[in-house]
Amino acid sequence: MEKDFKPRYELTVMNTLSRKKEKFEPLTPGYVGMYVCGPTVYNEVHLGNCRTFSSFDIIYRYLMYLGYKVRYVRNITDVGHLVGDVDEGEEGKIEKQARIEQLEPMEIVQKYTNLFHSVMHQMNTLSPSIEPTATGHLIEQIEMVKDILANGYAYEQNGSVYFDTQKLVKEGKDVYNYGTISGKKQDDLLTETRDDLKNQSEKRHSSDFAIWIKAGPRDIMKWPSPWSVGFPGWHLECSAMSTKYLGDYFDIHGGGMDLQFPHHENEVAQNVGACGCQPVKYWLHTNMLVLNGKKMSKSKGNSILPHELFTGNNDILSKAYSPMAVKFFMLQAHYASTLNITEKGLQAAEKGYLRLMEAWQILEGLQHDVDEELTGDDAQINKMLDLAFEAMSDDFNTAAALAKLNIIIPKINSLKNGRMEMSAISKATLERTKQVFHDFIFEIFGLLDETKNVEDEDGSNLLDEAMKVIIELRQSARSQKDWATSDLIRDKLQKIGIQIKDGKEEASWIKN
Repeated sequence: MEKDFKPRYELTVMNTLSRKKEKFEPLTPGYVGMYVCGPTVYNEVHLGNCRTFSSFDIIYRYLMYLGYKVRYVRNITDVGHLVGDVDEGEEGKIEKQARIEQLEPMEIVQKYTNLFHSVMHQMNTLSPSIEPTATGHLIEQIEMVKDILANGYAYEQNGSVYFDTQKLVKEGKDVYNYGTISGKKQDDLLTETRDDLKNQSEKRHSSDFAIWIKAGPRDIMKWPSPWSVGFPGWHLECSAMSTKYLGDYFDIHGGGMDLQFPHHENEVAQNVGACGCQPVKYWLHTNMLVLNGKKMSKSKGNSILPHELFTGNNDILSKAYSPMAVKFFMLQAHYASTLNITEKGLQAAEKGYLRLMEAWQILEGLQHDVDEELTGDDAQINKMLDLAFEAMSDDFNTAAALAKLNIIIPKINSLKNGRMEMSAISKATLERTKQVFHDFIFEIFGLLDETKNVEDEDGSNLLDEAMKVIIELRQSARSQKDWATSDLIRDKLQKIGIQIKDGKEEASWIKN
């Protein structure tokens, strides 16, 4: 791309590294390298993960919409993540699940990777540019351990290799102050004890963490290395794979805020130890997802999985909510704010989603063949469209952008229902409104129109055709003033989730 590349709109992002909102300026004009920590595939992906990956999908989409060429890397953790989220835990999460389900560890990996991809498909997220796995990059991880050792930031003990956090604090502070990303004070980090964990006695300091772990007799997933037969530490994979595909220093690293410590903090430490540089210019973190105001907990009965939400097969909510209604619900909060799932909130989101889809369908059907002078309505509509992009460009604020689009919807409905003449807005404004709504709904937010049914093999849509017949019968009853039949058809359809919308000239239908 040209060095004088300019995006469609200037973008600002909240950088966790600086705790400030900064103008987004990628290292290479026109190009963005983005790494997002993916799932550990030992169980079904939970809704908190869905929020994180949906948020970064929208960030990915909007960066491309602005004109950037994006390399989006999102890993699959298929080894090294131990129970308790620390590198010295007793057992790997994948191996534990394999023992429970009486399967091979790689069967667990494949099973839950497939389920993860299925949920991401239901949520209509784009695939990343590269989806590397930890087991597929063992060579890179071993080489990084060698580099960290050679630079004096790690030490080997009984076949395991540990990162020397005290050396980083003392000698690496000109490059990175350990604790910056997580916001933890160095004194707190360095006095943290983990006496309940195995191999604690092998460390020089309690805050040191393993970057290569010697396998025990129960470990199945293990490989040869210069130090022992073992496996890499959980944090190492992201350092190695982000460096391989994005370089020593790249634009964006993302993940959930729960990863700030220890995962992201230790990622940076490893990169500093390997190459003497911080790896990332902008760190972005999504916030927590809670259920009915409380942290999700399976043991306390306050937990729900995506498929349980989509099918209604749960004891918490009264009905099923479609993937797009759930995605719309997530759009209504900024990615960095806490999001509380409630029945009331999901019901409102479902209605809001259908309202947006109905507005889009109205826009699709509107034609304006006369060039008109701009009016007051033109000015207001164009202002809201501009503000929607302004909000989206302010740290990807989907909630604020959606609010601006919602202000326009009553005017769209007025055009359809005849309460406002088409001449009230110009042809240019109508065409721009169509384009912007299309771009936000489908390209930026990544929504699908669930009110349209999948076509049959011959290309027809039987439900749509059947509804046309039913609407004609109802219109015939209305023209004959047979209000009883007309109301009966309307009410019966309402009970099965179909709403008839009576317009000035014709009727239409939508799913409730």
